[in-house]
Amino acid sequence: MDTNPLNKGVITENSIGIGTVTRKMVRERARELALIEGRVPPQVLQVDYEQAKRELTGEADLDPQEAALESAPESERWDSMPRSTGHKAPESPSEDEDDEGRSEGEQLVEQGVAEAEHNQMLQAARESTKQDKPGS
Repeated sequence: MDTNPLNKGVITENSIGIGTVTRKMVRERARELALIEGRVPPQVLQVDYEQAKRELTGEADLDPQEAALESAPESERWDSMPRSTGHKAPESPSEDEDDEGRSEGEQLVEQGVAEAEHNQMLQAARESTKQDKPGS
């Protein structure tokens, strides 16, 4: 069974399809993230590369332990002594929905908003860098 490509990561950037995520794309995005954080390109950190890869490939932003906690039903997260409450057959997700039940449209809107926020932060960081340079 084919899976929905929207569930696998970014499919467009600035309204242009990006295709397969390359190392060059990850490096460029990491530089942008470093600039947004106020670091110039020689100061790109490993965390910037990891975040860039997560953003472009659609990996979870949570660390594995946090992701495991988030995957537990809310009713069981606080229970210090979990016990079996029976067995429920897993629902197969709709082809048009992701793991969180969001439709393709919702996924595209969320992706567009995230990309717009990134672009605004990047532009603001670039403007700030220009103003900080002597002679500007």
